[in-house]
Amino acid sequence: MQVFDLTHEMNNDMPVFPGTPKPNFTVANTYEKDGFRETLIQMSTHTGTHMDPPKHLYDDRTSMDQFPISQFIGKALVIDVRDLNEGEAITLERITRYGDKADEADFLLFNLGWDKKWGTNEYFGDYPCLDEEALDYIIAGDYKGIGFDVIGLDPVKDTKLVRHNKLFKNKDIINIENLKDLGKLGDELVNFCCFPLKLTDCDGSPIRAVAWK
Repeated sequence: MQVFDLTHEMNNDMPVFPGTPKPNFTVANTYEKDGFRETLIQMSTHTGTHMDPPKHLYDDRTSMDQFPISQFIGKALVIDVRDLNEGEAITLERITRYGDKADEADFLLFNLGWDKKWGTNEYFGDYPCLDEEALDYIIAGDYKGIGFDVIGLDPVKDTKLVRHNKLFKNKDIINIENLKDLGKLGDELVNFCCFPLKLTDCDGSPIRAVAWK
């Protein structure tokens, strides 16, 4: 069995969405003073490789802790769109070309190759995003979640979060951002899990995203 870690490491210098405070990891207890080491963590629920539930956009919609644990595990299909140029759209055809595999998947994970820009200013560039037809297809489907190796479902400059709003308005689905190494998974269905922290009434959470085959 091959196991793939699709999660970025977290530290004080990691990239965060523009305007979000940087995480702060500080030593709270030391071996010398306390006989053990303990770290104090301060960060947004949308830091690093993380997940959005509908509660992220709508106060009266599903929070992370209201999903059954089964929401976070299933079969995933990687949609390879690394050939797209900056600003180009991810169209429905990029999904349907995978045939029945796209219908059988619980999660669609979009590989833009953008994880290679992690830690640089280019990471906040004009990455390709789903067009309206592709997003409508996902909303009409029976997917548990979608995921991307970029910092957002919407372009960084879209302060209205048009795609987030449309995705979460009436559908119980999760959106994963800042994945990595999707190119290692191939083009067949793989086992996938993305468990969040169990936080009360939560609008999002860092996750450990893992695939195996």
